[in-house]
Amino acid sequence: LHVSGRVQGGGAVPPGIVQIGVANPELARRAVEAGRSCSLTTAVLEEWSRLGTPKQVEYLAGYLEAERSSREASKRATLLRRCALPAPKTFDGYDWSAVSWPEGMGRESLLALDFVGRREDLVLMGDVGTGKTHMASALCALACERRLEARFFTASSLVMRLRRARDDGRLDREAAIIGKARLLVIDELGFLPLDADGARLLFQVLADAYERQSVVFTTNLEFSRCGRCSGTTRWPPP
Repeated sequence: LHVSGRVQGGGAVPPGIVQIGVANPELARRAVEAGRSCSLTTAVLEEWSRLGTPKQVEYLAGYLEAERSSREASKRATLLRRCALPAPKTFDGYDWSAVSWPEGMGRESLLALDFVGRREDLVLMGDVGTGKTHMASALCALACERRLEARFFTASSLVMRLRRARDDGRLDREAAIIGKARLLVIDELGFLPLDADGARLLFQVLADAYERQSVVFTTNLEFSRCGRCSGTTRWPPP
């Protein structure tokens, strides 16, 4: 049994610590791993995790793991709030029976967000009421749960937001904020007509996103009509 106020090398023993042999290496690893994710000093964590009894280090590891979980939950909540979903959705109970998949993609790949990792885009196409917006919203929520930044806009609301930013002289700053999202959803593309100015603003966001972000579009337009973003506006705009 060794009780001391100092440790070899000059480091201070934490108050109340009684050194009896060496702590369980697995417990020490847990403490260090959890603490590093909390931006604590690795050298101090390693020293403290070696000094206590297995029970003491287990308590320390539990505390640090709880801190890590709390920070991760706070991060998810912040991302979900920033995403600005009109009605948060999940895939619980989602009806997959009407979904047809492109070659090389399926339900597991979608839920794994593989396309986000590859910076690929998705087009969710179908009639009104077929679950396009639900799927897009649930993908955003899933990204936030995995601590990936996502943003959700309708095409018309995004254009209005960009116009306001341009009129206020902060278009570049707004574009930079939108560009931080790993996943960008543009809902209801083609539902409302866009004039040439609005189409140019939207096209600039999409041009900036190319190979940098994943963009999910929802639309009721068939591919044969995708050359137009409305009945009168060419896409891309001139």
